[in-house]
Amino acid sequence: MSLPNYADVYENFDPDALAAEILDGRLDTGLNVCHEICDKWAADPGRVALYYETSEGGDGTLTFAQLKAASARFANYLHAQGIGKGDRVAGLLPRGPELLMVIAGTLRAGAVYQPLFTAFGSGAIEYRLERAGTRLVVTDPANYPKLGDVKNCPPVLCVNAAEAGAGVPDFAETLAAQSDRFDPVMVTGNDPFLQMFTSGTVGKAKGVAVPARALLPFYVYMKYAIDLREEDRYWNVADPGWAYGLYYAVVGPLLMGHATHFNPGAFTPESTYDMIRKYRITNLAAAPTAYRLLKANDHVLPPGENLGLRVASSAGEPLNPEVVNWIRDRHFCPVKDHYGQTETGMTCCNFHGLEHPTRQGSMGYSAPGHRVVALNEKYEEVGEGEIGQLAVDLNASPLFQFDGYTWGEKDPFVNGYYLTGDMVICHGDGSYSFSGRDDDIITTAGYRVGPADVESTLLEHPAVAESGVVAKPDEKRGAIIKAYVVIKAGQEPADEQALKDELQELVRRRLSTHAYPREIEFVDELPKTPSGKIQRFILRNRAKEEVEA
Repeated sequence: MSLPNYADVYENFDPDALAAEILDGRLDTGLNVCHEICDKWAADPGRVALYYETSEGGDGTLTFAQLKAASARFANYLHAQGIGKGDRVAGLLPRGPELLMVIAGTLRAGAVYQPLFTAFGSGAIEYRLERAGTRLVVTDPANYPKLGDVKNCPPVLCVNAAEAGAGVPDFAETLAAQSDRFDPVMVTGNDPFLQMFTSGTVGKAKGVAVPARALLPFYVYMKYAIDLREEDRYWNVADPGWAYGLYYAVVGPLLMGHATHFNPGAFTPESTYDMIRKYRITNLAAAPTAYRLLKANDHVLPPGENLGLRVASSAGEPLNPEVVNWIRDRHFCPVKDHYGQTETGMTCCNFHGLEHPTRQGSMGYSAPGHRVVALNEKYEEVGEGEIGQLAVDLNASPLFQFDGYTWGEKDPFVNGYYLTGDMVICHGDGSYSFSGRDDDIITTAGYRVGPADVESTLLEHPAVAESGVVAKPDEKRGAIIKAYVVIKAGQEPADEQALKDELQELVRRRLSTHAYPREIEFVDELPKTPSGKIQRFILRNRAKEEVEA
């Protein structure tokens, strides 16, 4: 089937027409997000909202009708506690049906859902709860003990509370005591419905309150970039404790009346393939780390097996060409790279659902409703072949969803642009390629080198599982390039120096002579944010300390 042309869709994009088409409510006079992602699909009693696995090895489904009833019960409980419009309600829960009930019920009450990643320790939880003035936390026995170390912890509801053994109210019992009728509380497009925090790649996590009008760009991403179709079976592997999982594994598919899939288990190649087979997944979304791990464990997939994937999507870091080619050859489907942030959602994509030229390694083109550009140090738009900071042109971006950090932690707006802090190469045709965080760009002997390029090249070596590349201070060159490299299990070299030489030569040959890492250190693991992004600032500090020691 022929796809719509990107340029036609982009140039003729009409936000008001989109809102009228996909929303029952109105952004100016009132809508309810739970109605938009749940109630309007609940008339069909068999329509499934969620297919899920359990940590005990079982499985289940949750229909939109069941979700509607559960959300009303939870909203009634919130109302009885005096929790309503604008109040923050947190979920510290694994991927399961209760998580969806808490999200939907919070939104039904007009309150604001706040995700807490289950790998967080008590300090990270305390910081976010205190900052947001959170009124209630819903958790499970595995995570409940962390709350004991949280100062001024708000009231708690616990799934399977008896297992937590602390006399805390039980989630199921509490909901059972409530009515399954609750009229949705109306909000406007500028009212928040999600309280996010940035992943804290650079500095302390900042608050991001997502307004209800973000439903429109969420839909645009699902429709054009993910290309979610009625007949698809869609699994976004990302955890809803983070933006990509919450925006596009929960809100996005449900907004389209589409079922989503949850698996609470840890990511392994075996469990991933089992899940794809069991649910006959056709449309897959995941972080690059997931695809790299699948490729590194190629032996897990029987030769020639076709799992039936139609399309795959990746977001979080650039995909290197080796992984793209491997997915094409082993999974018989295209994988496309998409770029976004917690603040903005996805703003720059290669679109599965639109026809446009593709460039290997590129993050793609502006999403409909956005205009992304690259700016130099004077905040002027750069030309073809130049590196600049990726920015969003606010005056030409009617779907831009970010109003500034919740507590004014930083001002990222300059001269009518939102500054992402990410450096890109401008290709002059509307597309861009990621080059690194502004803080991450390495200047060595006068050359500016993006660490992502070096990392991607190192990954081409069959022995390399992951790498992190940073600047190490150097008297002669200002800085040299240092790579911290994780070797695949079973690939440990007999001669470490020989492997270092090979890797250096690979980068010289594939990238450039000035971009090769003059120092390589083999490590067991790289420091990462909970969402899986490499924390290069930790590696930078380590490299700096080596010089000062």
